[in-house]
Amino acid sequence: MKHLFTLLLFIPLFGFSQMALEQQLDSISTSDEATSFLKENKPKQGKLFTFNKEKHKTRLANDLFNLSKGGKKVIRTDFKKTYYKVIDKAEVDYIKFNIIVIDASKTTVEEAIEKRDKVLAQYKEGYRFKDLAKHYSTGRTAKKGGDTGWIKAGEMSAAFDEVAFNENHAIDDIFSIDDIENKKYYLAVKTENKTPIEEIIVLKFSENIE
Repeated sequence: MKHLFTLLLFIPLFGFSQMALEQQLDSISTSDEATSFLKENKPKQGKLFTFNKEKHKTRLANDLFNLSKGGKKVIRTDFKKTYYKVIDKAEVDYIKFNIIVIDASKTTVEEAIEKRDKVLAQYKEGYRFKDLAKHYSTGRTAKKGGDTGWIKAGEMSAAFDEVAFNENHAIDDIFSIDDIENKKYYLAVKTENKTPIEEIIVLKFSENIE
């Protein structure tokens, strides 16, 4: 009987804590507020995610894109309750490139530029860009033939953005980028024009069910 009484006392307290948590979530409307919330609560169980409609095709992502800004989805299992809240929703400009990265960190700048000039000459002779990327590029896109996928300004370096995003390049035109600060020297080809893609920022937070 004593254990039952203790359990009955615990249930309303647990319900109150869940209610308080949901009220906190409902009050969050910006990324800064979401970040503060995660710091104050259980940061290991929470995170801010960015979902891109072209990159993320899961059922969960689709459900979240169907919510309006401020909308919330709750998934409950036997052991955990997970909240997803759409903090922001906007269309963001993305572009696709193929790139070859020549890393000058382990060689001289002159050698890196000479190597890039050699690759450019081979491209002009008729070698396919993706084959050259697989052979010469030191970037993480090398295995994909240099394909960056859809990227937005800010994902690469400031030097890359200045040339690739701010200058006017036609589709399939090849151009060079010198990222002196990071010792990277690029050959790049724009493969898709600037395209607005829907993007959402989502706060995820989980709590264990006792």
